[in-house]
Amino acid sequence: MYAPPDSPADERRMTAAHHRAAGRLDVTVTGPASWGWNGRTLGRRAHHREHGDCWLRLDSAPAARRPDDLWEGTHAAWTALPGVPQPRLYAVDESRAGGTLYRAELAAHLDSPVCSAFPVLRTHLELPDRWWASLRDSLTLVQTAPTRRRTVRRQWLDVAFPRFLGLPAPRHAEFTGCHGDLHWSNLTRRGPVLLDWEAYGTAPRGYDAALLLAYSLLVPRTAARVRAELAQLLDTPAGRIARLTAAAELLQNASHGDHPELVPRLIEFAAEAGAPAARPAAS
Repeated sequence: MYAPPDSPADERRMTAAHHRAAGRLDVTVTGPASWGWNGRTLGRRAHHREHGDCWLRLDSAPAARRPDDLWEGTHAAWTALPGVPQPRLYAVDESRAGGTLYRAELAAHLDSPVCSAFPVLRTHLELPDRWWASLRDSLTLVQTAPTRRRTVRRQWLDVAFPRFLGLPAPRHAEFTGCHGDLHWSNLTRRGPVLLDWEAYGTAPRGYDAALLLAYSLLVPRTAARVRAELAQLLDTPAGRIARLTAAAELLQNASHGDHPELVPRLIEFAAEAGAPAARPAAS
């Protein structure tokens, strides 16, 4: 769980909007606040008279910049990927207050805890073979389902590879479907069920596996397990591009202050994949 917004006014605004969405969706909020990255989202456990225990998640954006790609990812994934374990989506509510747009999503509540409270793993995880087999099946289904949504764009590769890796962008990257934000707080311990599909779209083949590996680098035992279990996605020419893509993305994030503790490992990770000058860049 992340922290609430830095501004108390933003925290009050999001809390009030969440309350209004609960009323429109006819749910009673029952759980504590769970804030997303940089306090951008707010989720709480709730109860619906027909659906039972649910999760009500609220996002917001300036009215002038409606983020269609991010806001519609959960609904797109629920529609396109019926065979992938993900929370059942019951309803969506969009509203506007002043100059801010809000989108609330009501989904099934899951009893299984997530693998980590934060994206970057800090303690070793012992997960059964069937967990890894299920994850491989899910990633296969996601990769093979067609979508026009974009998670990683070729234009971004053209900029990020030289800037963060000291390499030219790959000329022939194969793009396939991806979850788009596969880290340890988006995977449940049982299943796994894949959470938070807002970034669902396309990226270089193997991107999800590479991103999960990158988020595991502080725990070598778990990182080694990821490498072994997802080798068919990582130990290929396409997997090399995916690993470099994940490294470039997280180095870019680190240049904005996210997960700076990962930077030394990311530089090593990128060097293993052939990046001669991986480095964080100033924001």
